[in-house]
Amino acid sequence: MLALGLLLGFVGAGGSGFIISILTVVFGYPIHTALGTALAAMFFSSFSGSISHYREGNMKLRPGVVVGLTGAAGAWISSGWSSLIPENQLGYLTSGMLFASGFALWFRMAYVSRRPKASEDMEASSVRGWHFWVNAPLVGFITGSLSGLFGIGSTPFIQLGLMLLLGMSMRYAAGTTMLVIMPIALAGGAGYFTIGYLDVQLLAAVVVGTMTGAYIGAKFTKRVPAAWLKTCMVLTPMLGGAILLF
Repeated sequence: MLALGLLLGFVGAGGSGFIISILTVVFGYPIHTALGTALAAMFFSSFSGSISHYREGNMKLRPGVVVGLTGAAGAWISSGWSSLIPENQLGYLTSGMLFASGFALWFRMAYVSRRPKASEDMEASSVRGWHFWVNAPLVGFITGSLSGLFGIGSTPFIQLGLMLLLGMSMRYAAGTTMLVIMPIALAGGAGYFTIGYLDVQLLAAVVVGTMTGAYIGAKFTKRVPAAWLKTCMVLTPMLGGAILLF
């Protein structure tokens, strides 16, 4: 987990999918236990990230709370569905979602981030009116359900939803996503705990290892060319998916 944290801190990813792959393939934990542990571990990493983004002014509280709470409802419900899926099928499905996360991250960096920057008035109008109360719960429930069912953070999907449906800039989408993930991870982890798929001792080892490694790994982010960093960001979830698949 310490070594994995170095990689995740370097690329700036939550890495729950990669954690699932390592716990399942390398250490032999049942995939349901790996999903519950990885999802709960995200709460701690997103909590520290949320504080940092809030202090930097990179967060929109109102949409973050609405999307996060509806996402928590989706994660709580879908975590119960996970137990109904056989282990081998769940492994394939989670692997597919990790590959989809990589493609979504590539799409965000390649196309969405190149759109003309939204003005403050446009961003403010996107969080008012009935459109907001349709789009925000929709983004939250769908991404939360994906997180609860597959144990992944759904970070690229949340950010795409915030940018495309709620009109946020990449800066605000990145910061607000940290806030959104907190209730999703907490509700999903609690859901897995109630059905007996959360190993508390394993959770402590994962949190201590990955957070320590991530702190060190983040020091290297600015020391490599941007193209290399973007490539690593896209390939990290795909590599986790490949480990789980093959």
